[in-house]
Amino acid sequence: MSETKILKVEDIHKRFGDNEILKGITFEMAKGETKVIIGSSGAGKSSLLRCINQLTPPDRGRVWLDGEEVTHHKKSISGFRQRMGMVFQEFNLFDHLTALGNVMIGLTRVKGLHKAEARKRALHELERVGLADRADLYPAQLSGGQKQRTSIARALAMDPDLILFDEPTSALDPELIGEVLEVIKKLADGGMTMLIVTHEIGFARSVADEIIFLEAGTILEQGPPEELFLRPKYARTRKFLHKITELYGD
Repeated sequence: MSETKILKVEDIHKRFGDNEILKGITFEMAKGETKVIIGSSGAGKSSLLRCINQLTPPDRGRVWLDGEEVTHHKKSISGFRQRMGMVFQEFNLFDHLTALGNVMIGLTRVKGLHKAEARKRALHELERVGLADRADLYPAQLSGGQKQRTSIARALAMDPDLILFDEPTSALDPELIGEVLEVIKKLADGGMTMLIVTHEIGFARSVADEIIFLEAGTILEQGPPEELFLRPKYARTRKFLHKITELYGD
């Protein structure tokens, strides 16, 4: 792999009032790699993603995207955000736009594509996530799984260097989770660089090159799935994995 890491996160700290959420997070990602972040509620997983793309600037620490520093950068952060797709728990779609319109809007307003070109690209991405036949429907007419797949298509349309997923299935009914995970797994198999926060342990084991276990704002343990799941170093990791497997299955 190339020496230049597509993402480098160094000593990220974040505090909200008296609550220190992140206590010095450091890791790197190579192009084409999928890392999965797991951890209990309140461990700092979502805050870490928001610090990486500067939706919530960290109090201390630095982030680089393909060798360029994102933190403390004099230029507008919007250019970096275009290169870091973000898929949220709650879909964040525009209710007044169709699925196609939701995917097109970033292409026309941010990338400046002509409408015809944007439409062609958006349709391609909707087809990629299995929603070509839902392009003209509005969010209210889509299932939760279809909404989330539209969100993924919107992120893909911007041709990002990597995509951040913040618990992409947590707002979905159980029967709809599989269709979203299948899309993400295909992206992983295709070499998309992804950083995923999830509690879907079986999915994490199948897609991750590395698992990061976040505990109380620090990385307690990280490593390949087979190592972390079968031979965890810490009792806390074993306890968490046992509990979450009981809750969500393996």
